[in-house]
Amino acid sequence: MAVPNDVDRLIQLLARLPGLGPRSARRAVLHLIRRRETLLAPLTRALGDVASNIRTCSTCGNLDTTDPCAICADPVRDTAQLCVVEGVADLWAIERSGAYKGRYHVLGGVLSALDGVRPADLAIDGLVGRASQPGVREAILATNATVEGQTTAHYVAERLAATGVAVTRLAHGLPVGGELDYLDDGTLMAALSARRPA
Repeated sequence: MAVPNDVDRLIQLLARLPGLGPRSARRAVLHLIRRRETLLAPLTRALGDVASNIRTCSTCGNLDTTDPCAICADPVRDTAQLCVVEGVADLWAIERSGAYKGRYHVLGGVLSALDGVRPADLAIDGLVGRASQPGVREAILATNATVEGQTTAHYVAERLAATGVAVTRLAHGLPVGGELDYLDDGTLMAALSARRPA
């Protein structure tokens, strides 16, 4: 018997997600269908809510239901520090560690000649503008320890030099080729507390 069109479409859409291929997507869809009242229906509502309500913060690039996001709007956060990350997943990873209480800036990716990502494609100009504001004393470069992440950090450090802010980098000890989203909270806390000039 052929797979119904609606089910096949769902399988194809799920197979596009990172970490899911066609087989995994098929198993996930069958699991969802078997538990349609307790899992599929709530998941459908949650996906609709996210599609309708999530916005990109115009200040830092985080995802939230408000603009500015809750982090940018929090009066308790340290406005003297900007933690520069590649993507929202990295911001969430650092937040999960609980070790950082400043503000963020999401670049939206990394420089990559192979992928055609140039400085103009990232939120670097916005970062320089934010770093130039009175009261900002430090920019923490928290890009991943990949070749592209290191290249991006070097370029960003050069661009920030004219602002007069101290530019620091997460400490060594992060695995080379590693990504922040996959690190444990203890490693992130140690890296943040042992950061050094870039």
